[in-house]
Amino acid sequence: MRPFPSGQIQMIEGTAMVLAGEDIDTDRIIPARFLKCVSFDALADQVFADDRSELNGQHPFDQPQFQGASILVVNGNFGCGSSREHAPQALMRWGIRAVVGVSFAEIFYGNCLALGIPCATASAAEIASLQQAVLNEPGGVWSLNLTTMRMVSGSADCAVSIDPGPRDMLCSGRWDATSQLLDHGEQLQALMGRLPYLNRFAT
Repeated sequence: MRPFPSGQIQMIEGTAMVLAGEDIDTDRIIPARFLKCVSFDALADQVFADDRSELNGQHPFDQPQFQGASILVVNGNFGCGSSREHAPQALMRWGIRAVVGVSFAEIFYGNCLALGIPCATASAAEIASLQQAVLNEPGGVWSLNLTTMRMVSGSADCAVSIDPGPRDMLCSGRWDATSQLLDHGEQLQALMGRLPYLNRFAT
């Protein structure tokens, strides 16, 4: 299993995979029956469980040429439907580290940002061209550069966009609330020591 994202995220590199289709919702990404899990760890095996079962091994997440992919290239309104945080958790635990598409549902976008998964956008025509480039060379290594805001592989080069706020959070590492808390442990302890409602019973 590849390490989960942490700290500053300025570039995602790896192979890419195409998941074509508009309005792919979170119920498809992770069916509701898997929401009872007490840990997100097992969700990798269940991502797109129903779609994969119906396609009998022909779903992109089952096709050998896409195994180990880090960048998922989708179409419009990806991640719509319910607000379940399990959807980006399942994608991340399968190995996806960035998603590039025409547009994303707002809550899904926010849930991805909280995990350090960039969601970059481009026009429908540019995404169609990008998807074809990935399909033409499924083993090609791509880089999604959050500094230059381009997705590049060999001769293929696509300009992408991320809103300035989320982009700054990813590049600076401020998306990672847990690491920020751990890095500022002494300041937090000092602050807690000054809060009267935490210390009124102290002896």
